[in-house]
Amino acid sequence: MVPGVRLVVLGKQGAGKGTQCVRLSHHYVVPHVSTGDMLRAAVKSKTPLGLRAREMMDRGELLPDDLVMEMVGERINESDTRARGFILDGCPRTIAQAEQLAEMLRPDRLDLVLDLDVPTSLVLERLASRRVCVDCGANYSVTNPPMINWTCDVCGGQVIQREDDTAEAISRRLELYERQTAPLIEWYHKHKLLVTIPGTGSPDDVTARAVRVIEERRSAPGILKSEEFS
Repeated sequence: MVPGVRLVVLGKQGAGKGTQCVRLSHHYVVPHVSTGDMLRAAVKSKTPLGLRAREMMDRGELLPDDLVMEMVGERINESDTRARGFILDGCPRTIAQAEQLAEMLRPDRLDLVLDLDVPTSLVLERLASRRVCVDCGANYSVTNPPMINWTCDVCGGQVIQREDDTAEAISRRLELYERQTAPLIEWYHKHKLLVTIPGTGSPDDVTARAVRVIEERRSAPGILKSEEFS
């Protein structure tokens, strides 16, 4: 069996991050740990953490680092992630979260942080055509719809266009992502964990690039810099 991996995947909305996280989790036989999925499940199940998160979201507040990392910490300390690793999607978003994640993983550490680089013009095009399941969050598009009448292939929920997937709202989110993530990218670059790869091309192409840089890190740990692999 292929060895597991401890990986963080970064990328702006519409970069194909979710797709690549699922593909990489299958390739390395590790859990895809998505903070968005965990948060939706906690809110739907009305867990104590989910109720706290729902109150903050209803007030329009951003979730604090301690709540996010509490949720992530519980998941990455489970037996499957401890044994083989994980693909972490949606966290960390700040340097403070990255520092807390590093502490949680001791004495282990991340193998790599992948940043999927996609031109903003392409991201805008992808997000404008995106459709999302209201129940499980699965992503579709007008060119890749669910099999039956906008009903989710995964859970049977309704697939819709999100109200905030307008060009203006998308542009605001992308600007916010760039501002928030730039310091995090620099932090991981400084710690020699970051590699940026092009997120353009077919999903197969992007997955092949990702696997190649991960395997290069395995064969020569510590030598990769923040550079692009085509």
